[in-house]
Amino acid sequence: MSYRVVFSPEAAEQLADLYGYIATVASPDIAARYTEAIVGYCESLRAFPHRGTMRDDVRPGLRITHYKKRAVIAFDVDAEMVSILGVFYGGQDYETILQDNFEDGQ
Repeated sequence: MSYRVVFSPEAAEQLADLYGYIATVASPDIAARYTEAIVGYCESLRAFPHRGTMRDDVRPGLRITHYKKRAVIAFDVDAEMVSILGVFYGGQDYETILQDNFEDGQ
């Protein structure tokens, strides 16, 4: 079975912010390659969506995985879809952000 992968608006915004940061400190080409690689990694979850670590302690159904030890990808899986909830880079406190968003009803 192949799952559909969707990015939340917050995750899409985080990727855009990451692109902007890397483009400024390195180059637009490096930023594009890196963020496209993260998107490709997320899309690979369609084949094996139950990888990563369960983090029900942060939010029910939450899974996390890492990309190249610098980015944390937060997602959840239902019967047909993988929802990318966030892409956190460089030590951001994803636990607090995701807990706050969940408690606020997002």
